[in-house]
Amino acid sequence: MQLSRKQLVLVILVTLTWGLNWPMMKMGVTGFPPLTFRALCLWIGVPVLWLALRVMNVPFYIARKDWRELFWLAVTNMFIWHVLIILAISVLSSGRAAILGYTMPVFSALLGVVFFGARMGPKQWLGISAAAVGVSLLLFNELTNFAGKPLGVLMALSAAAVWAFGTQKLRATTIAASTLTLSFWMTLMAAVVLSGLSIAFESSQWRMPQASNWVAILYNGVLIFGFTHAAWFTLARGLPPVASTLSTMMIPVLGVFLGALWLGEVLHWQDWAAVGLMAVAIATVLVPGGRKAAL
Repeated sequence: MQLSRKQLVLVILVTLTWGLNWPMMKMGVTGFPPLTFRALCLWIGVPVLWLALRVMNVPFYIARKDWRELFWLAVTNMFIWHVLIILAISVLSSGRAAILGYTMPVFSALLGVVFFGARMGPKQWLGISAAAVGVSLLLFNELTNFAGKPLGVLMALSAAAVWAFGTQKLRATTIAASTLTLSFWMTLMAAVVLSGLSIAFESSQWRMPQASNWVAILYNGVLIFGFTHAAWFTLARGLPPVASTLSTMMIPVLGVFLGALWLGEVLHWQDWAAVGLMAVAIATVLVPGGRKAAL
């Protein structure tokens, strides 16, 4: 399944904003409690989304019978992902966290085949294989650094696996509401949950954010939660999970290269080879093929 022009524009915007956000998040949690950072970002994102729904005249209504499903969509797409990945990025470099987080497409493909009855043709398997090898190359020079931080690695991989499951569930949802509506309520629920965790575990660490923390908080609140998450949910809901996830595989590459530019991390030949493999993975979505595989 190929992307429409609107979906392609969303892919580009999601890739750019999320790619830049990895070093931005690292800056945000430097010297500032991570769960509190995430909660503040979410609470800024909620009114931005509310305003978007009002301006676009999108209804906020969710049927009573759908709230249970919506809650579990929020658990798998928002709660667990944001808690684990922000804790992971507080102990890992932004580039490493981005790479581990974007093992998600591999998890998504395997979960889809095993649990959701998905079928993939040779083109889709090529894309998944290219993404897996590309991520492995990006990780190649980080293995010794990971050895001393197993908890951070475990949290990032667990976050990716749960997010992959959530993407599959979002694709299969039967809730008769717009994606913007789902995004608003999931963001609001995540803000409440992250606030509760911040109060429970970080209240003794609370302090006024410094200028660099505020830049990251505002970037995340306005752009990531106010736009990028809703755009991502639109892609995840409107495309097969393999197509939606592979189409954004330049995000970890951007995370690594921007981290190197911003934080002075060294690039290696494996990083450049990974760029080519990610391009192959994306091409399996963007380049028209002969026979469409059922995903």
